[in-house]
Amino acid sequence: MLTELETTLLGVMMIIIMFGMGSSLTFKDFAIAFRKPQAILVGMLCQYGLMPLTAFLLATVFGLHPAYMIGLILMGCMPGGTTSNIFVYFSKGRLSLSILMTVCSTLMAVVMVPVTMALYGGGIEGDWQVPPDQVIQLLVVLMVPTLMGMVLRRYNANIGAVVELLGGIFGVGVIIFLLASWVPRNWELMMNTVPSIYVVSIGLGLVGFALGYFLSRGLKLNPIRSRTVSMETGIQNGPLAILIAAMVFTGDDQAHVILIPILYSIFIVLTSTMLMFWYRRITTREELARDNRKIGEVRKQ
Repeated sequence: MLTELETTLLGVMMIIIMFGMGSSLTFKDFAIAFRKPQAILVGMLCQYGLMPLTAFLLATVFGLHPAYMIGLILMGCMPGGTTSNIFVYFSKGRLSLSILMTVCSTLMAVVMVPVTMALYGGGIEGDWQVPPDQVIQLLVVLMVPTLMGMVLRRYNANIGAVVELLGGIFGVGVIIFLLASWVPRNWELMMNTVPSIYVVSIGLGLVGFALGYFLSRGLKLNPIRSRTVSMETGIQNGPLAILIAAMVFTGDDQAHVILIPILYSIFIVLTSTMLMFWYRRITTREELARDNRKIGEVRKQ
């Protein structure tokens, strides 16, 4: 379980992350994006359609204990995380699309997280339900720094850009914080955790990557946009899931519910890094092929 200090620090980090995410956008960006909203709509379908369903199916197939099941479903219902923006940037994806998808899914989370949690987690036996009013209150509170960041970017783009960078750094910092603080104290719990918990924790992100890419390609998005949607779908906001679980559950219940979101947050960095290098290599190859075609056309003239 998280200590009171860790919970407080996690909450402060989330506020900074959300402020940084808001600082990455202006209100004009939304108007531009929604002129051609296909990629955003596909992303939202993946985020709140496929990912919660994937989490529920994985939990059912592996017959997870209710505490682990609610932790996995909670993880699957989360909006996109800011770390996806970093991985999209280094994979040569569409960073503007990635940021827009992250912000849109976060804004929609106020409605969609309680709805999807009630849909997939409402039937779990025992005292494992996540109260929708607490989730809504937390998400509304986190929307305030997001909107403040957007206002800051509107009136001072330079400061907004710096805050955006800090928000991304803090996103990675949360994972490092969990590694340094939680893992050593719970090493025995991790060693005694059955393999199926690791499989679903890692598998949720991997399935998300695949579903996001192939659905995007099936709906005629170009390869680079499809890879961006893939990253955004697979990388959920793990720190937010951990914060919600920490606020709702206590004691041993919290330790079990929070395990999958923490494992997911740790392993998604590793799987995203490998995918990032693969996507970057594909994009570089496509760019070289495009440049060679242009050179060939010029020579023919």
